[in-house]
Amino acid sequence: MRVGLLPAGKMVLIKEFRVVLPCSVQEYQVGQLYSVAEASKNETGGGEGIQVLTNEPYEKDGEKGQYTHKIYHLKSKVPGFVRMFAPEGSLVFHEKAWNAYPYCRTVVTNEYMKEDFFIKIETWHKPDLGTSDNVHDLDPNTWKNVEVVHIDIADRNQVEPGDYKADEDPALFQSVKTKRGPLGTDWKKELAAAEDCPKMCAYKLVTIKFKWWGLQNKIENFIQKQEKRIFTNFHRQLFCWIDRWIDLTMEDIRRMEDETQRELEAMRKKGCVRGTLAASA
Repeated sequence: MRVGLLPAGKMVLIKEFRVVLPCSVQEYQVGQLYSVAEASKNETGGGEGIQVLTNEPYEKDGEKGQYTHKIYHLKSKVPGFVRMFAPEGSLVFHEKAWNAYPYCRTVVTNEYMKEDFFIKIETWHKPDLGTSDNVHDLDPNTWKNVEVVHIDIADRNQVEPGDYKADEDPALFQSVKTKRGPLGTDWKKELAAAEDCPKMCAYKLVTIKFKWWGLQNKIENFIQKQEKRIFTNFHRQLFCWIDRWIDLTMEDIRRMEDETQRELEAMRKKGCVRGTLAASA
């Protein structure tokens, strides 16, 4: 699917994050869905967090997969300078995702800002070590302006100090079921040389548009920083949770998602705010 040039005056910030993992593309499909469900529970409570409206199969224009529509209630999870300007009730975001694995597309919008804001995340999952360029088939003029960011899940320096958890550190963790890990400094080189260990890369193309006079660059850069933070923490968790999901089937996952949807609705209405709070911009 080739992405065309953006119209004049519609400049947006685009980055491609590459996350290499010691698992197969097939394994990751289950691991990702399991980890999304678990991470959602960790981010929900006290009137904030994630509300699942729709989770159902879809088929359109020859593409088949799973469609989800979620609402994110994020008042305390955005920086203070945004809360100063944002009217009451405006910090509610709609996320629509089309998971036609190994390709996934997610679009986040806001009813208050309408066409002046969106986040689009397009992901290709490939059985390589993050060495493929332009997997999203962008036109050359767009691709040359895309910043490529490599995320190393074993590098503690890429983790915000307040986000670090020793039990979610791939540099310390070893899987009982798969014997994968711990991941040392040269783990990617070792993975490249290991014929018996699966490998893959998630290529996550993030496009952000935020049209608000005086805040555009600050907010777009803040969101890209937050996306990197989310991708880093999520994939560290995914790897360290591998013994929980490696034996699950897609039927297990769909059953778990139904249970999680009910849990999230109950959790959001009680308790205190949980999970990732806004980092500085």
